[in-house]
Amino acid sequence: MLFLMRSLRPFAILCTIFFSLPFLSTSAATTPTAPIRKPCASGITLQVSPGPAVQGSLLLVKVQGKKTLPEIKSEWDSKPIPLWREGSGTVTLHGLLGIDLELHPAPYEWKVMWTDADGTAQSCSVSLAVRAGKFTTEHLKVENQFVQPNPEQEKRAADDQKKMRAIYDTVTPEVLWTGKFRLPLKDVATGGNFGRRRVLNGQPRSPHAGVDFPAMAGTPVYASQSGNVVLAEDLYYSGNTVVIDHGYGIYTLYAHLSAMEAHAGDKVAAGAEIGKVGATGRVTGPHLHWGLTIQHARVNGMNIVQREP
Repeated sequence: MLFLMRSLRPFAILCTIFFSLPFLSTSAATTPTAPIRKPCASGITLQVSPGPAVQGSLLLVKVQGKKTLPEIKSEWDSKPIPLWREGSGTVTLHGLLGIDLELHPAPYEWKVMWTDADGTAQSCSVSLAVRAGKFTTEHLKVENQFVQPNPEQEKRAADDQKKMRAIYDTVTPEVLWTGKFRLPLKDVATGGNFGRRRVLNGQPRSPHAGVDFPAMAGTPVYASQSGNVVLAEDLYYSGNTVVIDHGYGIYTLYAHLSAMEAHAGDKVAAGAEIGKVGATGRVTGPHLHWGLTIQHARVNGMNIVQREP
């Protein structure tokens, strides 16, 4: 969650992004021109959006039927993946495969299971080869307490981690977003540092799991999408932090805030002001750290494109 002050030069990433249902956006050189489609039993078809399965990326998946769909269960990397409908009367289910930043490169299966009308158990799967991401390494100097915390600070950080794990363990079984997602600052088109391997005060640390936006302290921060605020607290490493639940295991996180203008339990609309940019927690200067987590998978929010439902 660190912003390197010398990296204020424009980030070579994507232009402004708006979205409602995410899938990976990549360059034409690496993106297949057509989605993967696989016919299954019972008139069911599986579809995976175009795009390579790379560490830190997202893939949009669909389950389509001819007339009606039985109750469908879905798994990715042997973990449950919720599916939802876009509007009433549709026979298409949608879901997200979040490929975690540190998921070991290897083949993985997206699998769906159902029971036919005659009671026959059925399953169908698509194999996807996850590739390693190309992430740079940065060396940063921070306050020593954030590299070698004392026992009290270490306990506080561990408690914070448990709290975040419990939040991400919760999958709200409904769509809480409305319309298009957006970037959390106005008049910005780029952000960076996702996935960078960090060496802090000479010691290797975990990779950077969010996107950093350079901004002046006090700049307003806005909710990327509607949802329920599930955390608004001062955490040891991320400082003043707001987390919003958007439903179906989709969470956005806003860290290092100088002020928080949302509270746990609040329902917020897309674009609602939830805080101010700051430099709280483990930082090298003022910036906004924006995180996107999908069913525990830490993914790059800048690679998400969405469409109207």
